[in-house]
Amino acid sequence: MNTPLPTLGERLDRLPWRPFHTRITLVLGVGWLLDAFEVSLVGNVLGVLKRQWNVSDVQASALVSVWLAGIMFGALLFGYLADRYGRRRLFLATLLLYAAATVISALSPGYVFFLVSRFLTAVGIGAEYSAINAAIGELIPARVRGRATALVMNFWPLGSIAAALASLFLINLLPPAVGWRLVFALGAIVAVFSLWARRNLPESPRWLRARGRTDEAEAVLRQIEGRGAAAATPLRAPATRGARREGFWRQLQELCVRHPWRLAFATLLDAAADTGYYGIFAFLPLIVLPQIHITDTQVPWFFLVGNVSAIAGGLLVVALLDRAGRKWTVTTAYALAAAAMLVMGRATQAGNAVGVLVAFIGVNFFATMSWVSAYPTFSEIFPTRLRATGIGFAVGVGHVLAGIAPVTLIAVAHHVSVTAAFALLAGSFLLGVATMVPWILYGPEGRGRALEALAPREAATRTG
Repeated sequence: MNTPLPTLGERLDRLPWRPFHTRITLVLGVGWLLDAFEVSLVGNVLGVLKRQWNVSDVQASALVSVWLAGIMFGALLFGYLADRYGRRRLFLATLLLYAAATVISALSPGYVFFLVSRFLTAVGIGAEYSAINAAIGELIPARVRGRATALVMNFWPLGSIAAALASLFLINLLPPAVGWRLVFALGAIVAVFSLWARRNLPESPRWLRARGRTDEAEAVLRQIEGRGAAAATPLRAPATRGARREGFWRQLQELCVRHPWRLAFATLLDAAADTGYYGIFAFLPLIVLPQIHITDTQVPWFFLVGNVSAIAGGLLVVALLDRAGRKWTVTTAYALAAAAMLVMGRATQAGNAVGVLVAFIGVNFFATMSWVSAYPTFSEIFPTRLRATGIGFAVGVGHVLAGIAPVTLIAVAHHVSVTAAFALLAGSFLLGVATMVPWILYGPEGRGRALEALAPREAATRTG
């Protein structure tokens, strides 16, 4: 009896870990480092910008909301473009946009100009979310897909630490009006380096196969496997013709009509983590730290210490995701993040600076666990030809919902209490727990399973 030829997915999944996998994990991780660098940077310099441009707390918190709106736009638009034109092109285009926009940020003459430049920078970063999360899962073997994707996510706390160190050096040693501009300019330098590192990354063979470009998929697969390895294992012929090129709204319509549960699950999970995470980073420098008498020059130290724990939380997810599985890792992380938020609220209300710092370490640990485990979980549940669009929708809408958090938290703190604001932050993570309950009962567990096995049946039959 003849042994059936392996599918493309089977060939990718049975590969041993190769230098290619290490390289793509490191290079794509820089995208997350840039996002963290930018978000943490605003938190580090928010006090300086408030005084320089004489803006209110609400105006300052709007910087975070505008950032999240830009993430939404970039993730939605470029998610579709990544499914239409490929992952590789987006890897390069998004970094060019980011580098140009962050230079404009550094040159901003005032608040409104800076607000617009932050939106443009966020569009570039939002595009990274879609392309990176789609590609990393499509290129990494199934048995270590969760671990590798979580490792890419762990570049986030490294970016936050880099932002804190840059702020400490440039803002404390240089005139504040000059120092913050140089810190933003550093982001452009990192982007240019990343652009150079990405220049030789291949296209996702799964995406090429879904588009009916089997010969190109085979060529990339041979490159990944190593010369000579693919000659003995030819690619199984496609079962159907390549997928049609469909417009943005047609892609979204198919996601909403054919995969509404998966789309809702991904969106709510992203919104829950982002609301809590971005909310605390906007709320902390504007309300919490002034209440416990932390000065602007001490703020970067606070972020630096907190983000060391974020690395630990992310690395724990790396260890757990392919062992304990997605379902229980994600649910436990969200539940513990909610509890840590309540503890931090009590410490803030008591005016205990040491207690707030200790609680912030815990918040960063568990909040990082939550989103680092969530992204690999919902990135693998969409069919290949819709994957980046689905991720883009979830990230985009999730970030819009999260964008309401900074202004809402400031208002609740001013008109109700700081404790109530922290209760809202805890509630956002409890939303993540509630979202996981039906998925635990009825959703697929992605641990060790091929992407093709996780894809919805009707999508799999269309793409072959």
